[in-house]
Amino acid sequence: MTVTQNSLSGTTKILHILVALGMIGLLAVGLYMSEYEVFFLYDIHKSVGAIMFVLALTRVLWRVKKGWPSAVGVASKIQHMIAKAVHWILIFSTVLFPLSGLMMSIGGGHGLAIFGLEIVSETLDAAGETVALNGAIGGLGHEIHETIVYFVIAAIVLHVAGALKHHFVDKDETITRMFTFK
Repeated sequence: MTVTQNSLSGTTKILHILVALGMIGLLAVGLYMSEYEVFFLYDIHKSVGAIMFVLALTRVLWRVKKGWPSAVGVASKIQHMIAKAVHWILIFSTVLFPLSGLMMSIGGGHGLAIFGLEIVSETLDAAGETVALNGAIGGLGHEIHETIVYFVIAAIVLHVAGALKHHFVDKDETITRMFTFK
């Protein structure tokens, strides 16, 4: 099924839901583990983040292939501009956020293991201490990862607020189109 004004493909809906829940979960865990230094969560966070990178990239490629769904209901020009900006921020950040985490981990010499399966080895010196594989990439990843979090949270809040406005104020089919499976 292709994307039309009144329907979205099952793949579109599933990718949207998986990426949304994954990103919200990663945000919550990431903020919690960094604030309270809960170190055992880092491996889980990195594993899920790597999987989210693949899912988000798949979602972007799917969106490019299928196009953008038509807007449901009537909105002002400024509302359309805000909605489009929020969608682009979400699309871009769902790829950049996990990518920056991968850059930080791999570039910082910490490697990457997905639930115990080593993808990139940790870089250690003779004394067994972690050594940056590429400090510039690791540092850039760290800066992006810590900065983008606020944009992602704001975009998610605006996206959910817009969806709720469509449902409760405009009383259109925006939410039901996304969450109805046949």
